Amino acid sequence: MPVQTVDGIEVHIDGRGPTVLMLHGWPDTHRLWDPQVAALRDSHRCARFTLPGFAPGHRKQAFSLDEVVGVIARVIDALSPDAPVTLLLHDWGCFFGCQAAMRRPQRVARVIGVDVGDAGSTRHLKEMGAAAKAATLGYQLWLAAAWRIGGAVGDRMAREMARRAHAPADPREVHAQMGYPYAVQWTGAAGGYRKLRRFAPHCPLLFIYGERKPFMLHSRAWADEVAARPGSRVLGFDCGHWLMVQRRERFNAAVLDWLKETQRAAEG
Repeated sequence: MPVQTVDGIEVHIDGRGPTVLMLHGWPDTHRLWDPQVAALRDSHRCARFTLPGFAPGHRKQAFSLDEVVGVIARVIDALSPDAPVTLLLHDWGCFFGCQAAMRRPQRVARVIGVDVGDAGSTRHLKEMGAAAKAATLGYQLWLAAAWRIGGAVGDRMAREMARRAHAPADPREVHAQMGYPYAVQWTGAAGGYRKLRRFAPHCPLLFIYGERKPFMLHSRAWADEVAARPGSRVLGFDCGHWLMVQRRERFNAAVLDWLKETQRAAEG
C-alpha cells in the first residue's frame, strides 16, 4: 500500500478512481477504515491518515482547530490537486472534516458523515434529556481529565472509557493524548473552538447513524433537513456508534450504492 507523507503525517493510499479521504475519531487510528478500504478500493482511491496527536507514542499536546483543519486541507491538496474529494467521516472526524469542508467547499464534492451530525447545536440540546446531557458531560470531562493527567494514569483512564463505550480499537493503542479534543472543547486549551462553524452541507451528504445508543449525536430536525436535500440521504442502522465495524457489510453496501448514485448524477 503506497504511503505519501504530508506535513510529516503518513497518508495511506489504496485503489484507483475518485478520491475518498477517510477521517476517524476517538479512540481510533486510520486502521478503523480497513474494512471500508477493502470494499471501496476497486472503484475508488482510498486515502486515510491518523489524526494529529492520535498516533501511539505522541507527546502530550493540544492541537487547535486551525491546526487540524489545516492538515486536512493540505492532505486534500496534495492527494487531489485537480479535483474535489469525497470525505468519509466518523466521530471527531466528522467535526474536523466538516469544518474543513465549510472553509474550502470547492475542494469537497461529497460528504459521508457517520453518527455525528449537529451535535451540540441548540436543536440537538433541546432534544436531549437530562440523563443524556449528564452522560455526555461525564464521558467528555473524563477524557479531558485523562489528557490533562497524562502518563500511565491518564492512559488507564482513556482505556477504561474505551472499554465502557465498546470501542473496537485495540486497547493497547488507546492513550490519554487522544482526548485532547475534549480538553480543547471544555477547557479552552489551544484556543478552544471559538472559530467553530455550524455545519451546513453545501454538497450531497450521506448521513448514517446508529439507532441503539444511550443518546443521539444529531437532532431529528437536522436529519430531516439533510434527507430533503437533492442527492442526500439519511439511514439509521440497528447498532451503536461504530457502524462501519458493527454492521460493516450493510454499511459498505450503503456507501458504495450512494457513491455510485451521486457519481452518475454528477456526470449527468
